[in-house]
Amino acid sequence: MPDDVRAALDGRDLMAAYEERPAYQRNDYLHWIARAKRAETRDKRLQQMLDELRRGDVYMRMRWAGKSR
Repeated sequence: MPDDVRAALDGRDLMAAYEERPAYQRNDYLHWIARAKRAETRDKRLQQMLDELRRGDVYMRMRWAGKSR
């Protein structure tokens, strides 16, 4: 995980929410952010990931029910 992504997750107390996501989602987020060619796009993608983790019911702008409880 890139240092700036880790810092963003830690700084917003979202590391636990990130770690609770399935491995495929964690990987998708990191690869999607890393594939951005422009810094503005990378930042926008990082912010989207953080927002979705905060909300908890969204994954890549799609509704996500999360783990069965």
